[in-house]
Amino acid sequence: MDVVVRKMSCLRSAVAATMVAVWLTALILPPVLLLRTRANWLAQLDHPEAQSNWDTFRSDMRQQSGRDGPVQRKVPKSVEPPARVWLRDYFRLAVVAWVLFVGVLGGFFCLLVVGVLRGATTELSVRPTGASPSSASLSEDQTRRHDDDNKQHERDAENT
Repeated sequence: MDVVVRKMSCLRSAVAATMVAVWLTALILPPVLLLRTRANWLAQLDHPEAQSNWDTFRSDMRQQSGRDGPVQRKVPKSVEPPARVWLRDYFRLAVVAWVLFVGVLGGFFCLLVVGVLRGATTELSVRPTGASPSSASLSEDQTRRHDDDNKQHERDAENT
């Protein structure tokens, strides 16, 4: 029985370490990659072709905005391409949002998985010595829990 509990404990530790490693990678890798590629993207967006493409797109939208049809187009207000504005003005906000959301949600998910695994180990340690996980029937388990409940009620009655 102790061997099974030790194996589950080692498994839980390995899964927890793996979860933390994956979480930290998901937390750090995208912002680092964005930081490394940001300068190249901004350099590409500073070329006159990128601005002319954006101006062409805006003029097309201006022409389509007055037409009758199923879709009414709106002319973008920005004179710069949105990718340039985002990379220049909102990049820090995007990185902070990424770290905040992935940090909180990923951390919570890691805690959830570790807690579930800890509960599985606790269930194994509650079983009588020599019992395998499949040997305990549902009725035996319910009887044992009912006895535990009765003992708890007796202790509560003595304490009042």
